[in-house]
Amino acid sequence: MFTNAGTSSFTTFLSRVAPEMLPGRRPLPPGMAADLAPHATTIVAIVAAGGVVMAGDRRATMGNLIAQRDIEKVHPADAYSLVGIAGTAGIGIELMRLFQVELEHYEKIEGAMLSLDGKANRLASMIRGNLGAAMQGLAVIPLFAGFDLAASDPARAGRIFSFDVTGGPYEETGYDAIGSGSLFARSALKKRFRTGLSIDDAVRLAVEALYDAADDDTATGGPDLTRKIYPVVMTATAEGTHRLTDAETAAIAEGVVSGRMENPGG
Repeated sequence: MFTNAGTSSFTTFLSRVAPEMLPGRRPLPPGMAADLAPHATTIVAIVAAGGVVMAGDRRATMGNLIAQRDIEKVHPADAYSLVGIAGTAGIGIELMRLFQVELEHYEKIEGAMLSLDGKANRLASMIRGNLGAAMQGLAVIPLFAGFDLAASDPARAGRIFSFDVTGGPYEETGYDAIGSGSLFARSALKKRFRTGLSIDDAVRLAVEALYDAADDDTATGGPDLTRKIYPVVMTATAEGTHRLTDAETAAIAEGVVSGRMENPGG
């Protein structure tokens, strides 16, 4: 059985042989559990010329406490796509890793990569499988973005998909944000976004949007210059996914903080 999966979906295979390993299949005690687990907060994504940028703050909260200061919420889904998580941190990280395996499994079985729409639909199905836990407060909402290899114009190949708690996928135009600080991040992006941003300009804008989110949302962590903790920033272009180095992100974040010292409102 384990040497012959019989399906290109790893999640479907796992549901047959070990369903208890799927996040949404585990039995939960009755009642709400939202305050019992750390929650990841704000993620932003921006379409740029030739790709897409995704960034996330590093704070996880548990009620009114900071549960972790340096959690990483943005990861490569595969060679050309990115996924960021908001919501229950532990389940979100597990779901993200399962999604990575799902895409890798499909490619090995079929000998080809899923389309970007196909990847978004697979992720939607996995979120739907966690609906029971979500109704008890253990919700996970991802943000998915990538470079569409099938796009006729590579300069416009960056795409972003958001999801609701039931797994509904929605393609976003230009930019999007999720998590507790998303209202403030999205407002910042709305004022500054323009079509055709360079990757470098989109990276700067993403860090500024996270700064604005942290300025108004206690659950979102801003750049921590004392501890040298900065946002995770990644890009997806025709060359693949890339994570900015700590030194690169630090230079951008410190530039944003310096600019806000003179003009706090941006």
